[in-house]
Amino acid sequence: MKRSRFSDEQIISILEEHQAGLSAVELCRKYGVSDATFYKWRSKYGGMEVAEAKRLKALEEENGKLKRLLANAMLDVSTLKEMLGKKLLKPGSRRNAVTWAMKEKGYSQRRACGLVDIDPRVFRYRSTRGDDIAIRTRLKELASQRRRLRYRRLHILLRREGVEINWKKLYRLYREERLTVRKRGGRKRALGTRAPLTIPQGQNQRWSLDFVSDALVDGRRFRILCVLDDFSRECLATVVDNSLSGERVGRELDRIALSIGYPCMVVSDNGTELTSNAILKWQQDHAVEWHYIAPGKPMQNGFVESFNGRLRDECLNEHLFTSYRHAREIIEDWRNDYNLNRPHTSLDGLTPYELATRSREDQNMNRANL
Repeated sequence: MKRSRFSDEQIISILEEHQAGLSAVELCRKYGVSDATFYKWRSKYGGMEVAEAKRLKALEEENGKLKRLLANAMLDVSTLKEMLGKKLLKPGSRRNAVTWAMKEKGYSQRRACGLVDIDPRVFRYRSTRGDDIAIRTRLKELASQRRRLRYRRLHILLRREGVEINWKKLYRLYREERLTVRKRGGRKRALGTRAPLTIPQGQNQRWSLDFVSDALVDGRRFRILCVLDDFSRECLATVVDNSLSGERVGRELDRIALSIGYPCMVVSDNGTELTSNAILKWQQDHAVEWHYIAPGKPMQNGFVESFNGRLRDECLNEHLFTSYRHAREIIEDWRNDYNLNRPHTSLDGLTPYELATRSREDQNMNRANL
């Protein structure tokens, strides 16, 4: 708005001259204003004193400020409604909101930063951190190959390849690349008293057995006999068939024992196949102690139960099986990968095969020393 050449006090003094007897024409010629301007002055300031004019001017200025504040507040509310598609929780999202407000709404940088509650220095900050393209690429490749592995095991796999990286940095890259694996829910179990399982101190001291069920794409069911060495966590066999009797279980245990020998103890649940006369005869013939867990207490056989969970999560839930042969091939490939390549956190990042090999070497050295 164009500022007047005359102050309020000067305008009132001119109007007082008019009241004293000077005509409007003379006053307009004397002060160089138009007739319209003079009559506007008279309609606005006629009969007012200087103090009253100052008070009127102060009220107008305050009214103008309030109108501007109200307009700015309404604009801020409208802008916030447009930009808040999601909550602005991270500095990156807040920076994007500030940039949008400056570009689309014409905000100043300071005002836009105040609107989204971010310091201008944080908005202007530019990171000097490297992009880590090579690590990100390899991390995504490993995650695509092993879709159910989380960042801790991926960290172990990267270290095996010679990539030295702090686990906290790896976790940040893992989150930024959106590789987080959603944990599949399980049924709720009752809590009670628990006792830790004793861990064998060598191979073939204790095997664990259990069955896992699944189905082909045409609906036909099949079962998997899982045999695990409790010391090395090595999966000794995954036998896939539509029916697994006690005699078949005995034959499979004999087949495993041909290469590594018979165990001292076998742990299993109370399934009909494992309590049959064929199994009772097998354990007597080979002098193997057979321990049955308490009914309804699967965690008494926790090693093989944990293996079953990994098998279902990383293999059975990831594939559709068209035939029994197809299921055997896929599950056998996964078993070999589990034994040879998959790091085991309870084994300090070693694979079951590495621990078994190290145990055999230690046993040979002890025999040589004796």
